[in-house]
Amino acid sequence: MSLRQLPILPSPQTLSDFYASLLQTSLRSKNPITGKPIHGIVIKYGLHLSVYLMNNIINFYAKTGLISDAHKLFDEMPVKNLYTWNSILSAYAKNGRFDIANRIFKEMPERDSVSWTTMIVSYNHMGRFRNAISMFLEMVSSNVPPTQFTFTNILASCAGMEALDLGKKVHSFVVKLGFSSYITVANSVLNMYGKSGDSETAKIVFDGMKLRSTSSWNAMLSLYTQSGRLDLALAQFEKMSERDAVSWNTMIAGYNQHGMDLVALQFFSKMLVESSVKPDHFTFASVLSACANLEILKPGKQIHAQIITTGTNAHGPVGNALICMYSKSGGVDIAQKIVEKSLSINLNVISYTALLDGYIKRGDIDPARKIFDSLRDRDVVVWTAMIVGYVQNGLNNNAVELFRSMLAEGPKPNNYTLAAVLSVCSRLATIDHGKQIHGVAIRCGEESAVSVGNALINMYAKAGSIQSARCVFNLVCRYKDTVSWTSMIISLAQHGLGEEAIELFEKMLNLGIKPDHITYVGVISACTHAGLVDKGQNYFYLMQNTHRIKPTLSHYACMIDLFGRAGLLQEAYDFIKKMPIEPDVIAWGSLLSSCRVHKNVELAAIAAEKLLVIDPDNSGVYSALANAYSACRKWDDAARIRKMMKDRGVKKDQGFSWIQIKNKVHVFGVDDSSHPQKDAIYKAMAKLWKEIKKVGFIPDTDAVLHDLDEELKDQILSHHSEKLAIAFGLISTPENTTLRIMKNLRVCNDCHSAIKFISKVVGREIVVRDTTRFHHFKDGSCSCGDYW
Repeated sequence: MSLRQLPILPSPQTLSDFYASLLQTSLRSKNPITGKPIHGIVIKYGLHLSVYLMNNIINFYAKTGLISDAHKLFDEMPVKNLYTWNSILSAYAKNGRFDIANRIFKEMPERDSVSWTTMIVSYNHMGRFRNAISMFLEMVSSNVPPTQFTFTNILASCAGMEALDLGKKVHSFVVKLGFSSYITVANSVLNMYGKSGDSETAKIVFDGMKLRSTSSWNAMLSLYTQSGRLDLALAQFEKMSERDAVSWNTMIAGYNQHGMDLVALQFFSKMLVESSVKPDHFTFASVLSACANLEILKPGKQIHAQIITTGTNAHGPVGNALICMYSKSGGVDIAQKIVEKSLSINLNVISYTALLDGYIKRGDIDPARKIFDSLRDRDVVVWTAMIVGYVQNGLNNNAVELFRSMLAEGPKPNNYTLAAVLSVCSRLATIDHGKQIHGVAIRCGEESAVSVGNALINMYAKAGSIQSARCVFNLVCRYKDTVSWTSMIISLAQHGLGEEAIELFEKMLNLGIKPDHITYVGVISACTHAGLVDKGQNYFYLMQNTHRIKPTLSHYACMIDLFGRAGLLQEAYDFIKKMPIEPDVIAWGSLLSSCRVHKNVELAAIAAEKLLVIDPDNSGVYSALANAYSACRKWDDAARIRKMMKDRGVKKDQGFSWIQIKNKVHVFGVDDSSHPQKDAIYKAMAKLWKEIKKVGFIPDTDAVLHDLDEELKDQILSHHSEKLAIAFGLISTPENTTLRIMKNLRVCNDCHSAIKFISKVVGREIVVRDTTRFHHFKDGSCSCGDYW
């Protein structure tokens, strides 16, 4: 029937009711077209003076989005009642036009609970919970009685602010006015206590509810899962007579968010088998997250197939979860295809970061960088992921360069960013860069973060500044992080401060900080460098008997080194033979190195033979054995080993040293002539060589492991790489500057002795890092006490 064919009814009251009913029917059928024609007929028949009918038309316009028409009609009405004002107020409030809604609210001649509640709801939708609470308090002071709907919303405001004290007062008000029996209100009370962290009161409220809906049970599930009490959540879940999608999703998400991803997937399987409830996009997002965390591709693909089969919308959270799952589980190419298909969809930065990480994980830095460059709004996580990617792939210069760009144009770096860049400085042993990053950490307020502190300790220690490492440790050690204490113990041991390392370890135990397997590697190494054999053995047994830590190859290698450096070679060999696990390259290498130092050719040959079985191309084995023969003046045997090495095509590792001057690294080899300042360097070295001889230095020509005349040996010794680096450092830096030299091989006896004399003659501290430790030379002595 068309509007023109509508029958004309005799009574205006009946007509008003009829057209009001027609408008409501149109609203229910979501047919907004009839509104204006009905409005026209109402005017034609003179029914526009009916406040009741006009209110219905305003309500119709408001709910169909025709707010300007609603407001125009509101302004034209000669008579308005409270319902009229509430209708136009609600129209603007629900459509986010809070400025106008607020003005209308202030202009209202009178207000009832609907008016006040409308404003409270509007504030809640905007996240302005404090304003909503103020509105409620004003409502109460105006003696307007709250309704059930008012209480559900104001309790949501308290929950949003986690305002427990106010929430308790509202709860008291609920009880006083008799609204406790309303399930929706009781559920809001539960939610408020849960979000505010008062699980005990929430449980009391729940137990006292005579009637409970599924939402009541779900509120308790949410409370338990959010607080990490998954055991209580499971017990609650098992008691439920009816479960909906929220029930299952809460449990699955709870397990996923608390690192129990396998249980989350098992719960998902249980949902599919035991329940008629179908998984929705929340379910799929959680289980895909679990697959991503576990890095399991096959189950992730099966869930993806189920998403397609069920017709679930794969955009938004599900699409992002799919990209993360494929990126983290080795399916980065599939993730890339999903991204390409979803270009019109607003993917979040987490998806792109996961995809970037996926490429980095398989070593594809270029596509990762393209993703990084394509992102407009790059957050600190994306910047950090790209920097860490460069670090993990050995592209240290790229990492530092990107970090500089981040400081210039990106977000403030966080503790993960700073720790990653500091690790680059540790690898390069560049103290100047490290100090600059330390300054950035202070400006960013991240200096006391444990991860940054640990990275700073490591950086300063590896750059040779043990005092700076101590200062940082003193700042972060109060957090009682095992890694911090372990880093400092290892650093002290490497710098020849074995007694201090042991003292720190004992302090750690007294404070109740539990050492881990790496801590014991550090403290046994400290005993090794200090020659404390008995104490090292005691710690080895303490580790097993008290802290129940099973020794690893690293611990066994430390013990072999402990015996070997002390000259207890037979004990070291016997220890190897009793090991419950097969000795590795490091274990036999420690014994071989000790045999060379203590000139035990027989055991050296045994160790070398074992090493060559494990690693036949290890040039260090041939060199160490040849050097052991040479140290015992068995020149023919040494020559035989070197010939064997040549015949097998094994190339010897070249020794070199480097020093950083004004942010530039200068590298020197033995008898190096490639440096632009070689003439000045050799002139300075020749002068220095004469000066230290005058004060008692005698070159150790036995350190030249070749059968040459003494004069040539003397010249070769003076041109060792670390000596050339020191000479360059002396002519390139101001007086009293500490020189820091890095070396890729073990420092020889002659260089060790010479540098002690050099430190006394030039009045400088010289720090040398070789493959095993640091040597701090000052005033003619070394921190190692000549035990290394």
